[in-house]
Amino acid sequence: MTTEKATNANREHPVDGIGETYSVFTTIEKWCIVALASYAAWMSTLSSFIYFPAIPTLSRALGVSVHKIDLTVTTYMAVATIAPMLVGDAAEKLGRRPVYAVILAIYFVANLAIALTETYQALLALRALQALAISGTFSIAYGVVVDVATPAERGSFAALVSFAVTTAPSIGPVLGGSLTSAAGWPWIFWFLCIISGSCLAAMLFLLPETSRNIVGNGSIRPLNYLWIPSPLVMRHWEVEETSPTHAWRVPNPFQSLMILRRKDNAIIIVACGLLYAVYTCINASLSTLFVNVYHLNQLEAGLIYLPFGIGGALSTFVSGRLLNRAWRAARTRRNLPTDKVAGDDLDSFPVEKARLQVIWMPMFVTAGSIITYGWVLHYRKPIAISLSLQFVAGFCMQLDFSVYNTLLVDKNSKEPVVAQASSNIVRCSLAALAVSFVQRIID
Repeated sequence: MTTEKATNANREHPVDGIGETYSVFTTIEKWCIVALASYAAWMSTLSSFIYFPAIPTLSRALGVSVHKIDLTVTTYMAVATIAPMLVGDAAEKLGRRPVYAVILAIYFVANLAIALTETYQALLALRALQALAISGTFSIAYGVVVDVATPAERGSFAALVSFAVTTAPSIGPVLGGSLTSAAGWPWIFWFLCIISGSCLAAMLFLLPETSRNIVGNGSIRPLNYLWIPSPLVMRHWEVEETSPTHAWRVPNPFQSLMILRRKDNAIIIVACGLLYAVYTCINASLSTLFVNVYHLNQLEAGLIYLPFGIGGALSTFVSGRLLNRAWRAARTRRNLPTDKVAGDDLDSFPVEKARLQVIWMPMFVTAGSIITYGWVLHYRKPIAISLSLQFVAGFCMQLDFSVYNTLLVDKNSKEPVVAQASSNIVRCSLAALAVSFVQRIID
């Protein structure tokens, strides 16, 4: 299908007479598509946190020091910092489905190999491969949100991605500790094999191509890549027998760094990165501090992650509505249509004001709760107070993240995956730097 035909096809689906339909997918289909992308993004965070409780057991099983096992964590974080650079531009140029198929297949194989490994050297190398494969799914998920959701409804769908990412840090340690205690550390990776295999199958047979660079609003039939089958459902191709002539180039892994050249992007990404560094430091020091202050056992040390995660998970039900409501209010004040479907006026519309007007109160509460949390631990106040403050901090911090991430993809709606990959580089670098000093600061 030529570009002219694709344009004509898109215009056959007007909404309220306003321009072209942003997406031909129904509301239910949009939720299903974003849910699949969120499932993959959930594994990205889960892979890191599910591993932590098994570190002492791995040290004994492989006959190496805990310091060496900690090196596998450092290696994972280092690779996870740069891996989204490799998949970000590829997902923009080749499409979401081919990239999902490749990285999920590699991730499945890596987990299978780790479950069967008996040497430290193999564990170290395979953890790097695991991070290389799965860490980019977080960035692609936000790209999928931009593909199918208009700016007016984007907050709700971005909140679903945030929900998936937020629950992993709380569920991961509990799940990892339970699997290690009940069946041994290999079952952590057997479990990851099962969920990654199911996700890969769902992507291949259910997820349609959504990249707007390839299928437009979803009405253009994508090219067939290698052996990847066409989805069984959610197909809205106007012309079945004709494939578009998509001019694609070799993906550029350094495209993510170019995003930082814009001042507005740099401000958003650095602000989000600083907040993520605080978030990571709290999670990294949580079990150590609580064991020392409140004399908890190993099971209790795993359960203390839950209030922080539950607060973050609950905030996702609020953040989407707040963002959508603020968007509508900002457009109403300027006498602009609130049901804008094409999102073609983001360069002239003050999207920063529309998004950031909901962040100030949560940000102040975030700062206040974290300061109070530190004071409570320092003076060894009752554990109920510190757990309650964790819940409040988790709730507000996740709302802050939802605002930052939604604003970032709004500002880079033509390359949302690349923008999120750029954000990943900065936030992971700042987090790694902060974590390296946090224990010394506490001491």
